[in-house]
Amino acid sequence: MIHQLTIPTPYAVGDVNAFLVKGDALTLVDAGPRTKEAYGVLENQLGELGVRMTDIEQVLLTHHHPDHSGWTDAFPNAVLLGHEYNNNWLTRDGGFIERHDRFYMDRFVEQGVPEQYLGLVKKMKRAAELMGQRRLDRILTEGDELPGLPGWTALETLGHAQSHLSFWNPGKQVLIGGDLLLSKVSSNPLIEPPLSPDEERPKTLLQYNRSLERLLELPVGTVFSGHGDPVTDVHPLIRQRLEKQHERAMKVHGMLADGPKSVFELTTQLFPKAYQRELGLTLSETLGQMDYLMEQGLIKRNRDDRGIDRYEQS
Repeated sequence: MIHQLTIPTPYAVGDVNAFLVKGDALTLVDAGPRTKEAYGVLENQLGELGVRMTDIEQVLLTHHHPDHSGWTDAFPNAVLLGHEYNNNWLTRDGGFIERHDRFYMDRFVEQGVPEQYLGLVKKMKRAAELMGQRRLDRILTEGDELPGLPGWTALETLGHAQSHLSFWNPGKQVLIGGDLLLSKVSSNPLIEPPLSPDEERPKTLLQYNRSLERLLELPVGTVFSGHGDPVTDVHPLIRQRLEKQHERAMKVHGMLADGPKSVFELTTQLFPKAYQRELGLTLSETLGQMDYLMEQGLIKRNRDDRGIDRYEQS
């Protein structure tokens, strides 16, 4: 039995969903943002189902973003499970935080971001204020069976986040999908530092597309999503999203017809108003299009003497 809980957030995305799953272990999937309002709503909605915070036996995280990971430490009798990447944020790992800032500064330089915007790098950690502060008790990896939930397994579905997991029950043809597939909008494949400092920058749009394409190979009847209503037209919606993604990429390809451009230059054209308000988000979107077009062999990249990558049609 799966019960959807709808929790308010302070973000533009609006409400976030958590899910109470009644199996051998009473399980909560995701835990809202770390705000007093979210805590009260979470506690009340569980109470309407006859469940107290102390009754929850395990909490599973689909990913580390603050609207999903805020109240990880609000359940005193629960074990916490999720992807290894979550611990970087849940423990506020000092080495990772330092690497986080360096990663984004390097990306901003490569993308041709003007100097007056470089200070935004320091502000990109503010989201951590609404994340939990409890280390995972158990790390889940691809194919792991979920303890206390017979028939459920973890799928690594990276792209929107480097910690993203979905939880699959083939017998019921049900997926608890976090932000992998939303009913009304496409998820943003956000550029994030890799799990290991030895790894290259994750190409998050390509990861995300592969994660969606993977669902086309599974008989998924319903996706319980992190935002909005459950998705029941799963395969048609995925095909539609992938087609629209290709169309967006080709639009960007056309913008390179008059010569090479940096990611920042393209971003200001694609998002003439939003880029100043949501620079990191819009740069992620544009860089994802560059990765996609590069993989298709439609563009090439050259780095100038200032370390700025410029892209042009092949």
